[in-house]
Amino acid sequence: MSKVKAILVYCGANPGHNPIYAETAKNLGNALVDKKISLIYGGGSLGLMGVISTTVMDGGGSVVGIIPHFLDKMEVGNPNLTEVIKVESMHERKALMEKRCDAIVTLPGGYGSMDELFEIMSWSQLGLHSKPVVLINVNGFYDHVIAQLDHMVKEGFLRQENRDLLLVVDSVNEVFKKIEQYTPNHKTKWLDREDI
Repeated sequence: MSKVKAILVYCGANPGHNPIYAETAKNLGNALVDKKISLIYGGGSLGLMGVISTTVMDGGGSVVGIIPHFLDKMEVGNPNLTEVIKVESMHERKALMEKRCDAIVTLPGGYGSMDELFEIMSWSQLGLHSKPVVLINVNGFYDHVIAQLDHMVKEGFLRQENRDLLLVVDSVNEVFKKIEQYTPNHKTKWLDREDI
């Protein structure tokens, strides 16, 4: 993959109960600063979103936050970023975040992070983008999600090639190696002829 200049990070607007989640967000933020890679994210100031954006800004890095007006009005937006882009909808936010990045990384999170992760994976499967998507399974947080994906393959709802598009790591140290080694290999046709 060519030089990565910006990484989109999906993560929770909550910090989680275990301090390891915030610590991982901070480690990822510091790694982005060290590698001079810009952070693209949802523009929030709370939870892991606040941790990673503040870490990158405090380290002298670049952060682009993309947030819908209604969330910004709830005072959850972080105004202290390199660039803040306010959009009309969640759909516009997700599309613009993908457009601005070279790779995607997902930290622990809730419904919002899962929505973003699965949408970006479906876009990958459909060939709408060919960017690496890395899931950081810190503390076994995503063990059940990974098991569900494998179950979907076993039951015939997900091709193994498309399951393999999601790159799973346990720590921040492995993220950049996975991104550098990534070669797109999606199959856009997910139905076999005999299934139709």
